[in-house]
Amino acid sequence: MSDVKDTGADASSEFLLNMEKIDELTKRLAGALAKRGASNPKLSSPDPSIFAKAASGYFTDMITNPARIIEQQMELWTESVNNWSEVQKTMLSSPSKAPPEARKDRRFKNELWDTHPYFSLVKRQYALTTKAIEQALSNLDELEPSERERIEFFTHQILDMMAPNNFLTTNPDALEKAVETEGQSLIRGLENLVRDVETNEGEMAVTLADQDAFEVGVNIASSPGAIVYQNRMMQLIQYSPTTEKVNKAPLIIFPPWINKFYILDLKEKNSLIHYAVSRGLTVYVVSWVNPDESYRDDGLDSYLKDGLLKAVEVVKDITGEKQVNTIGYCIGGTLLTIALAYMQKVGDKSIRSATFFTTMTDFSKPGDLGFFLDEKFMEGLENEVEQKGYLSHFFMSRTFSYLRANDLVYAPAIRSYMLGEAPPAFDLLYWNGDSTNLPGRMAKEYLRYLYLNNDLANGRFEILGETVDMKDIAIPIYAVATQTDHIAPWKSSFSGLAKTSGKKTFVLSESGHIAGIVNPASANKYGNWTNQAEMKDPDAWLETATFQSKSWWHGWSTWIKRRSGKLIPARNPGSKSYPVIEKAPGTYAKIKVK
Repeated sequence: MSDVKDTGADASSEFLLNMEKIDELTKRLAGALAKRGASNPKLSSPDPSIFAKAASGYFTDMITNPARIIEQQMELWTESVNNWSEVQKTMLSSPSKAPPEARKDRRFKNELWDTHPYFSLVKRQYALTTKAIEQALSNLDELEPSERERIEFFTHQILDMMAPNNFLTTNPDALEKAVETEGQSLIRGLENLVRDVETNEGEMAVTLADQDAFEVGVNIASSPGAIVYQNRMMQLIQYSPTTEKVNKAPLIIFPPWINKFYILDLKEKNSLIHYAVSRGLTVYVVSWVNPDESYRDDGLDSYLKDGLLKAVEVVKDITGEKQVNTIGYCIGGTLLTIALAYMQKVGDKSIRSATFFTTMTDFSKPGDLGFFLDEKFMEGLENEVEQKGYLSHFFMSRTFSYLRANDLVYAPAIRSYMLGEAPPAFDLLYWNGDSTNLPGRMAKEYLRYLYLNNDLANGRFEILGETVDMKDIAIPIYAVATQTDHIAPWKSSFSGLAKTSGKKTFVLSESGHIAGIVNPASANKYGNWTNQAEMKDPDAWLETATFQSKSWWHGWSTWIKRRSGKLIPARNPGSKSYPVIEKAPGTYAKIKVK
């Protein structure tokens, strides 16, 4: 009998160990939360006035059209009673089936949402409440269209946050995992939560990717090349050739500085940089600095003068060419547009063609990010950057994550904190978490003069002593926008590009801001639409466009090669005047600042 395992004693011992671990983690969590600085309410939440307007509109509707309000309430009450009745029937007979619209929701994939009376009741009631709120919003006739759009956006943010899968007691996946692991998944989840809060000094931000799975320059951003020039704003990378001959005209890529450049060089098979090099192009990429408080007085003029214009000058010197081809991605494309208009003003013809990826220059309809931007927000932001000297990468990352909250906030939080899973080894999510700060003056200029005032589209943007106008841009342009882009809506990209005077090729790719661009020619995962018709109305353009079920990389490759000159012997990185400083991707790509 002495060899019989005392399972009761083992269970009791494990229970005590778990309780000790929970106690320790709870203390650490409290300590981490205590380090959280005072939040800026103007940056942390929308202006309360928009909800006051919604309430006022609803009250007005209630006074002027009480029958409609009563009808809506009766409909919700009747459907709720029917929901409860269905649950009762299920408990007595066969499993229920969820409404078709709810079954399509990726948040409710577990079959218990349909077969278990409790979860079915919760899910159905959430769907009914969501529908009722959306219907009430659609009937607020007193609101201006812009006000209605903002209210709808933030209302859906709240509805997404309150979804039943976001709470432990109403998430069947989490409860099943807790039972299956005898509670260990919840302890691991608490460990993950404490880790994230400690890492972010009291702020809540879920870790999206395994931080130990990637090393910049080793298994990500690893295309061979060298830093051939650097200053306080950027490092200039020249990539090593992979062909014996290359086209004469070099290509310079200007990525956004809101994130790091290596979204275009995650790994060889989906690296646009590797693809361009393999096509016989001499490729240069600007790797922007990750600024700290010492950059508080740097604005868009710093990025233009010491970034884009300096890179063009250096590449011309290294290659001996009089002209270069260029690519601008997102805000890098906005800067390239400003540069082209400025260069036209001062008579500089150094750029022979420009390619734009998901670039906005007309901010009259700025997409989801525009819902955050009003005077209250700008006051809060300006106060923030005056104190710190920069706009924190944490704030930028959080804001962009909440534009796709279900994918980038709630789903990762469920996996990490409720299911106790480790973050995935996913290169795209690793890059997404490798955020950068924005210089104080630049952040204010970009949001106020471009987003709020729309000065560039209206021909009144001033930089380096010149007032620039997009209609002066007359060089060949190839622009790629993406169909479901929530950061740079394709119609806004279209309308901005239409203001230029040169020959334009516009391509609309399937998917969104990242996946629609990082769409390798070898995979052809997403297709695209093209149209040679004059660029006037985006809807009319799309209606007559031709769809191709392949990556836009193919068409662009042909376009850029035609504008790159004859073949010459391949160039190695650097020159006598610009010797190699260090291997790519360089120091700037590896800098992480608080």
